[in-house]
This record gives sequence, C-alpha cells and structure tokens, in this order.
Amino acid sequence: MKVAALFVETDGAYFGIPGVDPWDEQRDARRYSGPYRVVAHPPCQRWGRYWHGAPNNPNQYRLGEDGGCFATALTAVRNYGGVIEHPAHSHAWRYFGLDTPPKSGGWVKADEFGGRTCYVEQGHYGHMSRKATWLYAVSEQLPELKWGPSEQRIHPVALARYGYEKARRIGMMAMVGGKDKTRIRNATPPEFRDVLLQIARLQPPKGGDS
Repeated sequence: MKVAALFVETDGAYFGIPGVDPWDEQRDARRYSGPYRVVAHPPCQRWGRYWHGAPNNPNQYRLGEDGGCFATALTAVRNYGGVIEHPAHSHAWRYFGLDTPPKSGGWVKADEFGGRTCYVEQGHYGHMSRKATWLYAVSEQLPELKWGPSEQRIHPVALARYGYEKARRIGMMAMVGGKDKTRIRNATPPEFRDVLLQIARLQPPKGGDS
C-alpha cells in the first residue's frame, strides 16, 4: 500500500523506501490532495516553546504562522487517514481544538473527527535523545507503542565536564555541535519511521486505492 510522506527532509529517512511517496520542501506538501494515506511531519518552529523567536530576541513571530503546514497535514489525515508527528506539548493541539494525550502513554480520543492522540518518546526507537512526541492519527486500528519514559542517556563528555546532574539536565543534544545539529535533532529514526508507516498502512485509504 502506497503512503505519502509529507513535510519530510530531502533525501532523508522517507526517500528510497518502496511504496512511499515523499514530499519535501521543493514539492511543497501543502499541495497534496490525496489519495493515499499520509505520514506527516509539519514544521514545528512556530508551535513549540520558542514559537515567538529565540530567547534573546523574542516576539519576532506570531503563534502558528507556519504557512498553513499543520492545517494541511491535519486536513490530509482527516480526509485520507494516517498520522501526524509533532513535538510533545505542541501548541498546535490547543490551537486546532485537539485534546492532549497523557504522558503515561496510550491512545486517547482527540476530536470529533475520529482522531486519536498519544504521547511517545522516540528514544525507545533509536533517537539519541528521549525526543518526547505527540501523534495524531485517524485509523480504526492503532498499534500499542512503547509507552512511558525512554532510557535517560548521558553524554560522557558532559558527565566529565559538568557532573551528573547538569549532564542529565542538558541532555544528549546539547553536546552535539556543528551545522548538522538541527538535522540530527529533527531526524526520524528508521525504527520510528517504520512505526508511523505501519499506522498509515493499517487500513486502506478512503476510496479503496492501494
């Protein structure tokens, strides 16, 4: 069954996968109009903790000004089925009237459109940090995931330099430098990608296309 992967990185985890149609920035996933079920990773910058801008230069942006990306993803999942991935505590949930999931895990009702939502940590699936995540899915069948907190990883350099408490507090990503830091932080581990594709493939797309 073919799946459309929306708002994904060029040549990233969804490229070269049989049965996956990747939509990167150049293709512009806001133009997607079906018919396949989707896995959507809409940009999160305007929905996260610093949606307004960097701490040293706040109030640069308005909440949710993402060019309509999250709205497009939500419409696609509701129309064709599939799943959205976003950082835990994303302001998009409240903005679009979605109920928030419990940190303990498990799928719960999100809205009146048949949507379900859950909290899961990508550290269970190969990410170097815990990477707390919220999912929104429209499907009659949803898998049990690895619920609860993932393993606390501590960078050995941070441990040696700062001691346990600070190393634990700042996390693994704080010690990743260079131009690829954002790409590494945002990357979807292959194991988690496969879980999201599984969710999208659990039932046929509306209209019976395969």
